[in-house]
Amino acid sequence: MANSSAAAARRHRATGPAPSLTGPASDVHPVPRRAPAPPAALGLLAQAREGLEEATTLRTPNERYATAHLAALRTAAAVLAARGRPDPTPRRRARIRSAWEVLPEIAPELAEWSALFAAGAARRARAEAGIRGAAGQRDADDLIRDVGMFIRLVERLLLLQPVLPRPAPGGAATAGAVEPRGRSGGGGNRVEGA
Repeated sequence: MANSSAAAARRHRATGPAPSLTGPASDVHPVPRRAPAPPAALGLLAQAREGLEEATTLRTPNERYATAHLAALRTAAAVLAARGRPDPTPRRRARIRSAWEVLPEIAPELAEWSALFAAGAARRARAEAGIRGAAGQRDADDLIRDVGMFIRLVERLLLLQPVLPRPAPGGAATAGAVEPRGRSGGGGNRVEGA
């Protein structure tokens, strides 16, 4: 008798749990999937990487600084392209804002980077204008290093952005589900069932 119950236990473990009557087992415990960044964001990241490489080959500090700062700006644009626009404010006419002002609203985790690069925007403008001494050798070297870290951080942020699986067709949406920003035509996060 002990042998028959032990054999039954082995058979039960070998076959696994009973199948779900409501759908496949993958619907029971959704696992976050990785969503690739949109092509526009990937293109901007590629341009940023090329710009950073170019900055390392230039000779004058002004050129190196301006080119590296432009690479940082393209990296910020990639985040904005991937995540969408900030929620509109009830103003009559929206003023034009720099990417460094908008970035913390879209990606709060990049607020310190945004402040760093916003502080260097005036220096970049002077360097682009050819004003002698606008950026020194150390300024250019530091910015190139910082932009390299910023690009790597944004690549990880965008390329590994988790997205929950969509509900099965014909199935009811889960209460409290949040749509990812920038994926629907509506523009901000909406909570269903609230």
